[in-house]
Amino acid sequence: MVLPALIAWVLSLAALATASVDIPPIGGPAAPESGPSPVVGHSLSLSGKQGGILYLRIKVDDHPISALGTLLGRRIPFFKISEDEFAALVGIDMADPPGTADLLVEFTSSEGGRQQVFPIAVAAEDFREQRLTLPKGQVDPDAAALKRIAREREEIRLVFGSSEPERLWVKPFVVPVDGVMTGAFGGRRILNGQPRNQHTGEDIAAPLGTPLRATNDGIVRMVDDHFFSGRSVILDHGLGLYTMYSHLQTAKVKQGDRVERGQIIGTVGKSGRATGPHLHWGAWLNGSRVNPFSLTRLPIESTP
Repeated sequence: MVLPALIAWVLSLAALATASVDIPPIGGPAAPESGPSPVVGHSLSLSGKQGGILYLRIKVDDHPISALGTLLGRRIPFFKISEDEFAALVGIDMADPPGTADLLVEFTSSEGGRQQVFPIAVAAEDFREQRLTLPKGQVDPDAAALKRIAREREEIRLVFGSSEPERLWVKPFVVPVDGVMTGAFGGRRILNGQPRNQHTGEDIAAPLGTPLRATNDGIVRMVDDHFFSGRSVILDHGLGLYTMYSHLQTAKVKQGDRVERGQIIGTVGKSGRATGPHLHWGAWLNGSRVNPFSLTRLPIESTP
């Protein structure tokens, strides 16, 4: 018995760079039914930058039932796009160390399982430094504010732990608002002279009250007003992908609503810790903090 050949197409996007690589068919002996699943190595190294997304498509000729990946301890769910083809969005966290990380993909069929390893070369992104001056209470919160912040972080953690098990989108992703992109994603922030964590989203400056759109189909998982992010909406797009919209003036949806790509979900504001009206747009992909603009650059066509 011979391990069925796999043919994979990989499209990798990080910042504005796009790379396309064909992986030739590979094969090898299958493990005995009572033995472990075979692990097949591959010399080809995929590549992406910190905060980027890899769109991986794998065609398998024996029609497996499911495919599931693991990268740096993070679960990477795959979805079917045809009878013999799977795809996945693979996030590279903005703080993943540069170097090589192995993506292990496990295929399950009626005859058992097998594994495939895809090495990914993670490149460092050149994140810029941001220096901001804010009111002291927004940079050094008092005890009551710290208690609130801790509670809000736990609420978001719980939201991120309950994604829909199915992909909810089929069309390409869209930018939620027309405005000026500031290039803030991943920026190392200095607030009132004090170093702070990297900026986890992208800021888009726009006039107060400008309508903003859902980047794709999804379910509203949270509508709330938080200390740092102000009035915010979190959308669940399924399979561990979430997008966040913060500092809003108004929210036009409520928790549990199903929204469609391009639907108005709120308006631009300056609530929370903000120096002026803008949208803070974030994306969280199976535990990876990624640049949301990477979603809009993926080579995704409408799929069934």
